[in-house]
Amino acid sequence: MAETFPFQRLDVYVAARELAALVHTARIADAELRDQATRASKSVVLNLAEGLGNRAIAARLGISEHTAKFHVNAILGKLGAESRAAAIVKAARLGLVVL
Repeated sequence: MAETFPFQRLDVYVAARELAALVHTARIADAELRDQATRASKSVVLNLAEGLGNRAIAARLGISEHTAKFHVNAILGKLGAESRAAAIVKAARLGLVVL
């Protein structure tokens, strides 16, 4: 005797449409998060160019010192810089800041 399942056979096309909608929603959310991160990074780079430390950057941007430090380290990594000074020089060469 064949086993029966408590659900109906799934329409493949309906499932594909629903999956596509979920992926689209996830992409939009991901893009929004990237935009927010990019804005934060730009703000941090500008503050770095002014010579501010993590505590001052945090106070100016209304974030914790830990978060400011995280952003600074992320920027150093993205720019391939080993110091704040090197990051500022690279950011200026890329046109991200004007000195």
